Amino acid sequence: MKFSRLRSAHYILSVKTIIFLLFLFSENLSAQSFKLLRYDENYEYLKDSSDIFYNSVKFLPLNEKKDIYLSFGGEARYEYADFNNEDWGRLNIGHNNFFLQRYDLHGDLHLGKNIRVFSQIRSALQNGRKNGSRGIDEDQLSVQNLFIDANLVNKTDQKLTFRLGRQELDYGSGRLISVREGPNARLSFTGAKVMYSHKNVSVDAFAMMADSINAGVFDNKISKQLNLWGVYSKIIFPQAGNLDLYYIGTRRDESVFESGTAKEKRHTIGGRFWKYGGGLIYNLEAAYQFGSFGDQRISAWTASVDIGYLFENIPFRPSINLRNDYISGDQSKDDGKLQTFNPLYPKGGYFGFSPQIGPVNLIDIHPYATLDLTSKLKMQMDVVFNWRYSLQDGVYRPSGVLNRPGSSSHKRYIGTAYLTNFTYSFNRYFSLVSGIQYFRKGVFIEEIIPNAKSGVFYNIRLGFKF
Repeated sequence: MKFSRLRSAHYILSVKTIIFLLFLFSENLSAQSFKLLRYDENYEYLKDSSDIFYNSVKFLPLNEKKDIYLSFGGEARYEYADFNNEDWGRLNIGHNNFFLQRYDLHGDLHLGKNIRVFSQIRSALQNGRKNGSRGIDEDQLSVQNLFIDANLVNKTDQKLTFRLGRQELDYGSGRLISVREGPNARLSFTGAKVMYSHKNVSVDAFAMMADSINAGVFDNKISKQLNLWGVYSKIIFPQAGNLDLYYIGTRRDESVFESGTAKEKRHTIGGRFWKYGGGLIYNLEAAYQFGSFGDQRISAWTASVDIGYLFENIPFRPSINLRNDYISGDQSKDDGKLQTFNPLYPKGGYFGFSPQIGPVNLIDIHPYATLDLTSKLKMQMDVVFNWRYSLQDGVYRPSGVLNRPGSSSHKRYIGTAYLTNFTYSFNRYFSLVSGIQYFRKGVFIEEIIPNAKSGVFYNIRLGFKF
């Protein structure tokens, strides 16, 4: 049987088996927290409680000392998506609905205290999309993570770890380097990373080759050249917040902006000061970029302010936030300088769960609020007002890829997005997320796209993790 015939089958994880095991052992499961990067989970605390079947899956000792052990985990995700007038009607598709599936299975082998091997395979499938799969929709089967860790220093309050192999990366708020969790196909890189932590300070240094995502079976390719490197640090100030400082270098053989297509070498330096939790919430970030784009020099920047308040002690625990982003765009094609900001490897939903525009050449004002309607049901409402930063630059997709040039228009306002999102957590293993977004076109869209239409997006997603 050809592999394509199995697209709708659960060929990596048997969902029926998973559900059976979940309900069979749910009453006795130990508390745990699933993380965005599954390799960050640690189940060593189950060393003395593996008498329950599920716990033995999460911690399976292979020797009497129990310092050599295996841990298994996985995920199944199903999403129905429905677009009306995608890309403001420019594609002339009208109504477009489709079904997305994602499955993964991972194994985590610990060989004593200092050596570890983590592996993960993943499948992302798409069915029914009229204009075919996007790059973010489908990757039939791939090795998502496969790396070895060696602890060079392994003390209670100090660690130094060297990691080599294919791995996912996610830093800060996902503004520049993200695993890209929202879309169906996540990003991965191949290379080396050194991680150091001591008390309230952690520093990562990395050198990576970006993996290209192809839709087939085990056909993702390594770029075979160093195209992502940098240092990312985090400092925790008790009570005050957290400070991230970073440098990121990138190289691309062919980058496309409204000013043209050329080889790009870009350096990003930036910082982020943030605090989440009860009471005052803030997330302040700024970055500057320099380097070369063909024979032009790069000078671009971004700044973001997100301030809010979480009312923990009143019904529904409401939070209110106001966010404002400034992201530079190119001012002139003839000044020998590229001022278009490059978001590098951003998460897909930085401006909503299905944004129509990306973090390039943009000014936005973004008020939003959250409510805990019950202990399991959360609601978020957003309004995002969008303008072009520069009238000589266009609009870009959430990935940072040029969507439509804009220098022919003198209009600035792109449009307004209205979003409502619900998350229901059945328990720590099952969750249901649903949202609707209406993007009302602005005068810029009306001018550059004939017969432009406002768009509506709806999705519902069921997820399971173990």
